[in-house]
Amino acid sequence: MTSLPEFLKELFESWPLLGILPVWFYSIVAIFGLLFLFLFPFAGVAVYVERKIAGDIQARIGPNVVGPYGILQWIADALKLLLKEDIIPTNADKKLFILSPMLIFISGACAYAVIPFADNVILANLNIGIFYLLAITSMVTLGLILGGWASNNKWSLLGGLRAAAQVVSYEIPVALSILTVVLVTGTLDMAQIVKMQGPFYWNIFHNPFLFISACIYYIAALAEANRTPFDIPEADSELVSGYNTEYSGMRFAIFFLIEYAECFIICAVATTLFLGGWHLPFFDLSSLTLGLRIPLQIMVFMTKSILLLLTMMWIRWTLPRYRVDQLMKLCWEVFVPFSFACLIGTAFWMVLFKGKGIPELILGLFVS
Repeated sequence: MTSLPEFLKELFESWPLLGILPVWFYSIVAIFGLLFLFLFPFAGVAVYVERKIAGDIQARIGPNVVGPYGILQWIADALKLLLKEDIIPTNADKKLFILSPMLIFISGACAYAVIPFADNVILANLNIGIFYLLAITSMVTLGLILGGWASNNKWSLLGGLRAAAQVVSYEIPVALSILTVVLVTGTLDMAQIVKMQGPFYWNIFHNPFLFISACIYYIAALAEANRTPFDIPEADSELVSGYNTEYSGMRFAIFFLIEYAECFIICAVATTLFLGGWHLPFFDLSSLTLGLRIPLQIMVFMTKSILLLLTMMWIRWTLPRYRVDQLMKLCWEVFVPFSFACLIGTAFWMVLFKGKGIPELILGLFVS
C-alpha cells in the first residue's frame, strides 16, 4: 500500500507538467490539504455541532443568528479570535509561553500522518504507525505543562499539574488496549491492521477481551483528551479555565482547535483498530474500481469516526465531572487491571484457538 503523496504522483504521471514533479511536492500538497481543507474546517464545524447538541440536550436553541440555523457561527468565532489582541503576561516566561501552543499544534497535527482514511489515503505509511502515534500524541502533555508553568498563574499551574497527572496515568490503559490489538494482528502498521480485518472480521468481535479493550480504550482516551466527565485540568468552576487561563487570541484558539483534532484522532484510531476501518459489513469495497473505491472507503471511515465523535459530545453534555480522587481511582484500580487482564486473556485465546476469532470459529462450524 502506497502513501498519499506517492499515490498522487502515480495518479498524475500521465499529465504533462504534474507528472515530472518530485514526491516531496505532493507531500507538501497533501499536508496543506489536510490542514486547510480538513483539520481547520472540521474543528470549526465540530464546535458548531457540539453547541447545537448541547442546546438540544439542555432544551434551548444554540447558535442561530450568523447564517442559516447559525451554521456560520464558527467562522465568526474564528475571525473574532484572530482579530483579538495577543496578550502575554508581564511576569510570564515568554519563550515557553509562546512555545506551548506551538508544541501542542505540531504534535496534534502530526498525529494525522498515520491515519488510514482509505486504501492509499494515508500521509505516511509507517510500519511502526502505532508506536509513532503514541509517541507524537504524548507531546501534547508536555505542551499543557509548559503552558501552565509559563503563565505564572496559580490556576494555570494547577491545571498543568492536573493535566500531567491525568494524561500520564490514562496513557497506560490506552497503550495496553492498543497492545491487545497488536497481539492479535501482529503488526504496528495501521493500514495493515485495517486490511487484516476485512468486511466480517472486525477486531472488536475477535474475542470478548478485545471488546472490553475497545471500551477501555474509548473511555480512557476521553480522559487523556481532558473531555468531560474527565475535564479536571480545565474545570471552569474551580480553575477559571485551567492551563489556558492567561492565553488570548489565536493562541487561545489553538488549544480548542487541537482539542477537537485530538478527539477526531481518538475516534479515527478506534475505527482503525477495532471497527474495521474503511470496511463495510457484508460488502467488500475492494472489488470496486478505483474511482468508486477510494471515495466510498473515505465515506465509511469518516461515518464511523463521526458517530464515535457524536457519542463523545453526547457524553460531555450528559455526565457530571469526576472528582480528582475518583478520576485516579478509576484509572489505577479499574482500567489498568482490566486492560492487563484483557491483554493476558487475548494471549491465551490466541494460543487456544490458534489465532482465530469468534467470526472465523462460527463460520468454521457452518462450513464443517
